[in-house]
Amino acid sequence: MSDWLHNLPVPVMALSIFAFTYLLAIMIFAAVAALATGERAKSFQAISPGMLPVLGIIFGLFVAFTAAQVWSDNDRASTAVSREASALRAAVLLAAGLPPEQEGRVRDLVRGYIEQTAKVEWPMMAGQTASLRPAPPALTEALQLVVSMTPQGAGQQTAQREIISALGIALDARRQRIIISQAEVNPVKWWSLYLQAICELFVIALVHCGNRLASGIAMALFATGVAASVLLIAAHDRPFTGQISVGPEPLLQIMPDASTGR
Repeated sequence: MSDWLHNLPVPVMALSIFAFTYLLAIMIFAAVAALATGERAKSFQAISPGMLPVLGIIFGLFVAFTAAQVWSDNDRASTAVSREASALRAAVLLAAGLPPEQEGRVRDLVRGYIEQTAKVEWPMMAGQTASLRPAPPALTEALQLVVSMTPQGAGQQTAQREIISALGIALDARRQRIIISQAEVNPVKWWSLYLQAICELFVIALVHCGNRLASGIAMALFATGVAASVLLIAAHDRPFTGQISVGPEPLLQIMPDASTGR
């Protein structure tokens, strides 16, 4: 599904999807109504109504399988961001066990990393252009700083080891969220979903071609269900894109204060 649709506010996205789906239903209704004359009408009405529940069940399965992927991607995205924030918070707290100069530097680097992530990396993930190729400079420097220091005493040794572990977890969580930012429902699934919906709409129109009012009502109800299902999936399709998306708030909440470092 196109980028412009994913970036629309949810009400505008809903209007676009419902309008497109209703337009399909109207076109199918008009085509069948125009063709349902004479012997063709009898042939249309001879189609078994038993096809309706079968096609409806298949459509429901398509929706369920597609939605399962979307929910999984969103859960993984939220988990990765929360894991990254927790690891960075642990690194900031553990930095209190380092000498004052290194402690302040670690906190400044973590703060710089979060600012860069929120202002630069998040919009790139929303546009699915974020890459794993460049390493985050601030976090890399913080890791190199802690690794290169010579600890004095068991306390600093423990702090050094735990900070290295926390920064490693943060880097791994960043890698996971960038990978997840590329996730989306592929075009084949979207086309299959709508093709199945079109088949169901055609069968409704054919079975009820002798009663246009009943046909119109049944098609309108099913089209509404199709549009609602598509809207639900499309609004959550890309975990970091659109009005309903995973944001950098967990990272911003643990950002060290510029003045106190906490």
